Formats: sequence, C-alpha cells, structure tokens
Amino acid sequence: MENREILNVGKSMFWGSFILGNICLFGYLFTKNEEFAIGGYLLLIIGSIINFIVVCCLVIGGLINKNKFGIYLKSIGIILINIPLAIIYTIIGLSIIGF
Repeated sequence: MENREILNVGKSMFWGSFILGNICLFGYLFTKNEEFAIGGYLLLIIGSIINFIVVCCLVIGGLINKNKFGIYLKSIGIILINIPLAIIYTIIGLSIIGF
C-alpha cells in the first residue's frame, strides 16, 4: 500500500465515525426521536469493534512493512482521535436522556 492509501484508511474511519456520531447526536437533539439515540449507542458499540479491527490490521501491516511503520502509526492516531469525541458524545447523550 502507498503512504497516501494508508493515511486514507485512518481518515476514512475517522470521518465516517465522526459524521455518523454527529447525525445521531444532533438528530436526537433536534427531533427528540429516540431512534437516533438508540442508533448512537449501536454506533458506539459496533463502531468501536470495527475501529478496533481496523487498528489491529494497521498494526499488523506496520509490523510487516517496518519501513512504513510511521505512516501506519499516523493512520492509527487519526482513528484514535474518535475516542475522546465518543466519550464526550456519550456523556452528552446520557445527560440529555436522563441517565
């Protein structure tokens, strides 16, 4: 894989999770439709599993291609930016719903 493609994996995972999380959070805030809240929590669970699998694949790819290990780490770092955002969105969602 080229360096650009490796970084695109991380960016795609980041933006996909970020946009879907925003849709769920703001969809619930604006409509009060509980399906958005349920979708957000399912996204949190399923998205975490998918992101974990992608991070594991990137680690393995980095270990196989040691000369590109830095690029793999950058891609992983981009994906890991979602963790604090997911925590903040979870806290906001729980406080809105009343848990």
